[in-house]
Amino acid sequence: MSGDARKTAEGLSYLTGFGNEHASEAVPGALPEGRNAPQRAPLGLYAEQLSGSAFTEPRAHNRRSWLYRIRPSAAHPAFTRTANGSIRTAPFTETVPDPNRLRWNPLPAPAAGTDFLAGLWTLGGNGDASQRTGMAVHLYHANASMERVFSDADGELLIVPERGGLLLHTEFGRLHVEPAHVALVPRGVRFRVELLDESARGYVCENYGAPFKLPDLGPIGANGLANARDFRAPVAAYEETEGPVEVVNKFCGNLWTATYDHSPLDVVAWHGNHVPYVYDLRRFNVIGTISYDHPDPSIFTVLTSPSDTPGLAGVDFVVFAPRWLVGEDTFRPPYFHRNVMSEYMGLIEGAYDAKAEGFVPGGGSLHNMMSAHGPDRETFDKASTAELKPQKIDDGLAFMFETRWPVTLTPHAARADHLQQRYDDVWHGLERNFRV
Repeated sequence: MSGDARKTAEGLSYLTGFGNEHASEAVPGALPEGRNAPQRAPLGLYAEQLSGSAFTEPRAHNRRSWLYRIRPSAAHPAFTRTANGSIRTAPFTETVPDPNRLRWNPLPAPAAGTDFLAGLWTLGGNGDASQRTGMAVHLYHANASMERVFSDADGELLIVPERGGLLLHTEFGRLHVEPAHVALVPRGVRFRVELLDESARGYVCENYGAPFKLPDLGPIGANGLANARDFRAPVAAYEETEGPVEVVNKFCGNLWTATYDHSPLDVVAWHGNHVPYVYDLRRFNVIGTISYDHPDPSIFTVLTSPSDTPGLAGVDFVVFAPRWLVGEDTFRPPYFHRNVMSEYMGLIEGAYDAKAEGFVPGGGSLHNMMSAHGPDRETFDKASTAELKPQKIDDGLAFMFETRWPVTLTPHAARADHLQQRYDDVWHGLERNFRV
């Protein structure tokens, strides 16, 4: 929360491009030339490969990075179990899947001294982390920077800040993440979160399945949606800390802790494509209709985790960014809908154009498989009679985690004080207008 941290965050430089084979060294000469694992790595460093995919996956899908570090990752004591706090992991079996439409207010303020890890609160999810399928929805609310280091063996973490800036210290370097940005930390990458403001709040998608990728564009062509060059990866920056450092590892749903005698964020150089990155959602190139109707919300997909069925995502990350509405004879807010996919929606800033009241920044809604949803009465009445001139939607930034399986709640999400009790009321008053 210091001014120095913000100055550092705002002065960072980056490597650009999604899925690129990047290379970076914090000290000149730290990267070996012409090979990955020479007999003696430069500068007395240890060469180590971090594999985010199986060795034999096709080259186009293969994720791995080579790290050149002060000590190898293997140099640590045994891990022991520690409390999971409010973190839960698939399979979610403590409650039954709920067909009702559900909506939550923002998480309440945490106790003093709550860091990012302690502030994680699992809403629910699906699949099985040990089988590397499915996803989980988490929220976070923190008021202290992490002194400890965290890694998640169960999945990659897509962090969506809603309030408060973050400085992520990772094995690969540092990332500056503000509201309206997202950051992705790949499976197994160690990191800690430093707050840039008094508190921080937001959302996290834990993706147990195939790593997020940019969606194929199909008939859209070669350009549009999220541009690969707008994704930014860190440059190498290492810590040479000697002394006790707590390292927490999430493994098959449980947290495990060990005290290292050094910082594991000691990578002096690296190259590869299994890397963290940050993306500014305001750079999303929104595609929409210029005639009538409007396309399905899948047209707003930023990242997708594919499954074994083409077009059926384990989880999609979708953003509802500022955009123009120009459709002729068209009901312009999101239409009434039932979906084989399940949708968790959050709000980063402003208002969402399908809900006039009750859906606030930091809150969220869950519409599970085949639950009917759409605009509330006030929105419907207004949109049905509006003058259809070009309209700019620029006062809100919402997003959605859309997943192929129902999201089963954790018990604490099902019983939360901030769960809204009368969400169904937003559709009351949608009267019979049928006339013959």
